Amino acid sequence: MNCVEFLAGRCNSCSQLAVPYAEQLAQKQQQLALLMAPFAGAEVLPAVASAQQSFRTKAKMVVSGTADAPVLGIINGLEPVDLSSCPLYPAAFANAFSVIKGFIQRAALTPYQLEQKRGELKLILLSQSQHSGRFMLRFVLRSKNCLASIQKHLAWLQQQWPELELCSVNVQPVHMAVLEGPEEIVLTSQDVLREEFNAIPLYLTPQSFFQTNAAVAAALYATAQHWAEALPVKKVWDLFCGVGGFGLHLASSSQQRALTGIEIAPKAIASASRSAAELGLQQVDFRALDAAAFAKAQGAAPDLLLVNPPRRGLGAELCASVLALQPAWLIYSSCNTATLASDLALLDQEYQLLKVQLFDMFPHTQHAEVLTLLQRRRTH
Repeated sequence: MNCVEFLAGRCNSCSQLAVPYAEQLAQKQQQLALLMAPFAGAEVLPAVASAQQSFRTKAKMVVSGTADAPVLGIINGLEPVDLSSCPLYPAAFANAFSVIKGFIQRAALTPYQLEQKRGELKLILLSQSQHSGRFMLRFVLRSKNCLASIQKHLAWLQQQWPELELCSVNVQPVHMAVLEGPEEIVLTSQDVLREEFNAIPLYLTPQSFFQTNAAVAAALYATAQHWAEALPVKKVWDLFCGVGGFGLHLASSSQQRALTGIEIAPKAIASASRSAAELGLQQVDFRALDAAAFAKAQGAAPDLLLVNPPRRGLGAELCASVLALQPAWLIYSSCNTATLASDLALLDQEYQLLKVQLFDMFPHTQHAEVLTLLQRRRTH
């Protein structure tokens, strides 16, 4: 992949870009094998590769420059770097960024200046549905001072950019490196963006988590579904379920399988419930609760526990809850191999690691998503 900003030393987000992609993948696979070496008998499956460019379906762009000449990208030291032509994004993103810049000029949205603590517009967050090609655009503002101007010119933005499905404003007043604030103001009649993976509908809300690489995410969900189909399970819990990607794949493959999905965010739970209703799934219960508290409070274990925690992993407390519950099977999806290895070491006393597979969700970086399958050891 050819990247002008990387070659010029202005952007190092793709820190491994100078390494041939096949070698990148081999290095990640080797690192994974080393981390999994203590768990005897585990089958390390071949890595699932990504496209090398045009694979990102989400963009997080810092807004700098001026209202008359906005820059969308990153700040390298004190230098604004425009990434609107970044080859990681599909071709449709270039047009979107161009229209957004025109809108910033038209609405006179002043970019936030971190050093001077002046200005209003901090970030542009953009997501595209690979199913429909439609977009969700979020403006992250310091305050509501520019809200009226955005609302005034929104019709122009929609006219210039018919693919815009959902537009919102997030208010983030804190002078810190915090991505977004708690208040979200949806400006369009549509408040969700519909995606579809493997014939499973998923509804994305402005603040819901979703993977950045749609093709690899679809493969990840399909693999978890395939692994679960081979197991004698009827009761499944999906902790940290988000909008339901994993759980809905598992529930949809068998109407005899009961699913409980747990996620702290109520809007994500509403999205997951909407998808379940659309699929006609009867034995599905999504709840807006803390995953750790839910697991700790339960007396009866599921047959299969599926966990997809944030980068910090499960941690000692939640691993202890898993050990106390003793589900027969565990599928663990991780975006951090270091915390995954730590959690597996805690679970190893009761669980045998059977399968491990790397999904290259983040090419040209040292990060990856890893899916594992564990089985409770036979009691002595």
